[in-house]
Amino acid sequence: MRYENANRLSPSPVEAEDDTLKVAVVYTSDRATLSAMQKAAVLADSLHARLTLVYPQIVPYPRPLTSPPVLPEFTEKRLHTIASQIPVDTEIQVCLCRDREDALAATLKPQSVVVLGGRKRWWPTAEKSLARKLRRAGHEVIFTETE
Repeated sequence: MRYENANRLSPSPVEAEDDTLKVAVVYTSDRATLSAMQKAAVLADSLHARLTLVYPQIVPYPRPLTSPPVLPEFTEKRLHTIASQIPVDTEIQVCLCRDREDALAATLKPQSVVVLGGRKRWWPTAEKSLARKLRRAGHEVIFTETE
C-alpha cells in the first residue's frame, strides 16, 4: 500500500520505470470496482501485466492535503478487502488529491490501460464522464457496467 500526494513530481508505482505492462483499475465504488478488477485480472493475465488499483481520495480544501477526512488505515483495509476477492497480485495506490481527474493525470503513465467500472444507466454518469476524459487524455479505457 502506498500513499502519495498527487501534486508531487517523482514517479509513482503506475509510472515505475520497468518495462512491465500495467493495467490500472480506478476506484469508483466498491461493487463497480470489484467488477472492473475481475475484468482487469483476465486482461492482466492474458497480457502478462501487473494490476494496480488506483484510489484518488479527495481531500476538501479546508483540510491540509496530508490530512484526509477518512483515516488512511480505513481506506487501506477497504481496498485490501476488495483486492483480496480477485486471485491476482494487486498493488494498491492511494492518491490524496483535491481533484480526481488531476490526480489521475499526475498518476497514470501516458497511454495507460485503464479499467473503470460504473452502473449501467442510459444517461451519462460520473464514471462514464471520467472514462471519456481519460480517453481524451490518450489512455486506453475499458468501461465495465454493473447492474
